[in-house]
Amino acid sequence: MFWPFRKLLGSRTVSTVAPAIPSGERAYAIGDIHGCDQLFAALQQSIEAHEARLPPARTSIILLGDLIDRGPDSAAVLARAKDWQERHRAKGLPFHILMGNHEDMLLQSMAKVEALRPFVEHGGKETILSLGVSPQAYEAASWSQLQVLLHKALGEERAAFIRSFQPMVQLGDYAFTHAGIRPGVALEEQSAQDMRWIREPFLSSNDNHGAFIIHGHTIVEAPDLRSNRIGIDTGAYASGRLTALMLEGTQRWFLSAVQSGATITTSLQQAA
Repeated sequence: MFWPFRKLLGSRTVSTVAPAIPSGERAYAIGDIHGCDQLFAALQQSIEAHEARLPPARTSIILLGDLIDRGPDSAAVLARAKDWQERHRAKGLPFHILMGNHEDMLLQSMAKVEALRPFVEHGGKETILSLGVSPQAYEAASWSQLQVLLHKALGEERAAFIRSFQPMVQLGDYAFTHAGIRPGVALEEQSAQDMRWIREPFLSSNDNHGAFIIHGHTIVEAPDLRSNRIGIDTGAYASGRLTALMLEGTQRWFLSAVQSGATITTSLQQAA
């Protein structure tokens, strides 16, 4: 059931009634990791420690996509995400990983050699090297040879894991996607392309989308809290800050892991 809306000046805008997730549930959504495994590990530990101090709940973990590229440790991030997902699900709890545009580019690169250049130009080189391809082999390879190296380095098990990533998750009054949604289109009719890649007109829209949207994809200095959405991609690979959003009932908190030199600190702050 979605929270009430009202008309204002002819456009659909969100009421002051806060969105909520169902009673007895809790959720942690983590923004774009982009190969920053040390930040991911710190945030994972913070979430698990925080969860252990709270009353029991049916806790969902949601990774918002773009686990790979740009940062140095994409292979380690994939391994950590898979291990955490398996352990969490073994407890009978939901763990969702969304397909980001960078995972989309990786899969396209494996299928079509012409897709490989834009992939490597947008951080895919770091992913390929993290998978174990040597810098010498990378530099010496033609595009078709590099595609073969990528296939071998990634392997079918990791490729299948990435193909399992979801386009959208809904929980109570919230919907989680990597990039956002197409305004004016029902949630069940959204395209995978838009949910992985869209910026405008989504970012500028104040419309009721049929759910309150939690997303990454577009880098912000601090969590971008709007009347109908929250963006939590704080640019981990460039800023050293990885952000998560915790939801319980109508309450919202931001958890952050911040790296300064060799030191990583975590913090918890209630959202407005």
